Amino acid sequence: MGNIIVVFPRMEDAKRIKNLLVRHGFSVPYICCTGSQALACMDSLHGGIVISGYKLQDMVYHHLYGAMPQGFAMLLVASGRVIDGSEARGIPSVMTPLKAHELLQAVASLEERMGRIAREKRQRPRERKPEEQAVIDRAKQALMRRRHITEREAHRYLQKRSMDSGHTLAEMAEMVLCLMEE
Repeated sequence: MGNIIVVFPRMEDAKRIKNLLVRHGFSVPYICCTGSQALACMDSLHGGIVISGYKLQDMVYHHLYGAMPQGFAMLLVASGRVIDGSEARGIPSVMTPLKAHELLQAVASLEERMGRIAREKRQRPRERKPEEQAVIDRAKQALMRRRHITEREAHRYLQKRSMDSGHTLAEMAEMVLCLMEE
């Protein structure tokens, strides 16, 4: 399960939520009282869920939401009045008074959604910059001339070498061009 940061203005509330989540198998590496602490914690993680109260010691939840790095999602825990306003911002919410099963269900649902988005992102082919594509095309042309092979074979050659060496296709193309110039 992903990383969760719990941020509430009162440390006792944050600890209670952390303990509930940990008992149910969730990873909660950080609990905080301020938005700035939460943002600092996010810098050490590559993504996760921020469970936040409405008003933190130094900011309101939507300021924290706007400053969160990519790869993080927020779950707001607040009154019905506040939640009605947050729905317009698209922030998933759980209403107070907090019911444990609702919180656990919301966190599990948010983790599932984030996992699905991450899988889809990994499956999408990475778009190359035009400069990278130009280097790859030049390397394929050089290989085709020098080795008398087809464009498809030249591409496969670059692809195999890049996978074997752990370099990107563009990096391998640059290496091939450097070697051919010598």
